[in-house]
Amino acid sequence: MMDILQLILLWFGIYYIVAVSLNMEFGYAGIPNFGKALSVLVGAISVGGILNRLLIWYFGVKGDLIEGSTFAIARMNEIIAAHPLAGIFLLLIAILLAMVVGFVVGMIFILPSAKLKADYLGVTLLAISEAIFLVCVYNLSIIGGYYGISTPDILAFAPGEKRGWIFAGIVLVFAFLSFLFMEKLLNTPYGRVLKAMRENEDVVKCFGRDIMKLRMRTMAIGSAIGAIAGVLYSFYTGNIVANSFTRVEWTFFPFLMILLGGKGNNKGVALGVLAYVIVIVFLDIYKYDIKEIFHIPFEPVWLTYILFGITMLLILYYKPTGLIPERPVKTPPVKRIMED
Repeated sequence: MMDILQLILLWFGIYYIVAVSLNMEFGYAGIPNFGKALSVLVGAISVGGILNRLLIWYFGVKGDLIEGSTFAIARMNEIIAAHPLAGIFLLLIAILLAMVVGFVVGMIFILPSAKLKADYLGVTLLAISEAIFLVCVYNLSIIGGYYGISTPDILAFAPGEKRGWIFAGIVLVFAFLSFLFMEKLLNTPYGRVLKAMRENEDVVKCFGRDIMKLRMRTMAIGSAIGAIAGVLYSFYTGNIVANSFTRVEWTFFPFLMILLGGKGNNKGVALGVLAYVIVIVFLDIYKYDIKEIFHIPFEPVWLTYILFGITMLLILYYKPTGLIPERPVKTPPVKRIMED
């Protein structure tokens, strides 16, 4: 049970970072970012494609990216084992790098959709994300493609039995920081403008706000936060395989978490992520037992997709506001009026 709890905490933290950034884009700004997986992939590229190359250059290792990374990372792991602060420093550098790259990519990512709305906007973002994903899968020089590439072991200094808990703690810290940042940012006039844009872009234009600039800023910040999850996932798995960053895992499931918890509400999103992670962890562990008990006539690996597909339909039909519905923001002037 302790191992199960560790998995739940770990995946809750990683998925919450993705979901809370998507909530800013979709729940607040109304941007149907069906290409959310791209921001997570950017985090992986920052580790495997940029950080690994820096280590290869620093240690003077020869060879291509895949071969050179193996030797450079082995040397880096030896340093981390002897000096624990080196692992923490490497993690912070990777996250800072990913946020900068994610910010720029997010800003550029939204540009082709300048005059698009609703469905067309979502499909365009999905198409761009999928195109970049396929390039990363079949071009081995970016992050090793379908062969994969190793990543540094930032916890090389930690005993084996404690490593999982330490990493889960690190992930939860960054998830909490992401929550605090989003709460502070979105409980401002900027957050209220995003909600206004979500409800009616024409009204926002009438008040002199540039919709495209708002979209660019929102996507840039959201992608920067989402890239953190890509970094943490890459370090957790110890390797990067481009095929892992699919639209189902990193786009559609986060959408489900937001709809389940309540869009436009970061606390509701936390509840939606927790509910999803608990179910998915237990389902993954006991899926073959479930198949035998209920005599399911197909491979249990498809249970996840079937179950959550049905769940999303039920949410949209019976509970579109989620478990914790979005509430109006009560600014100080509004509170004074209500008191009077």
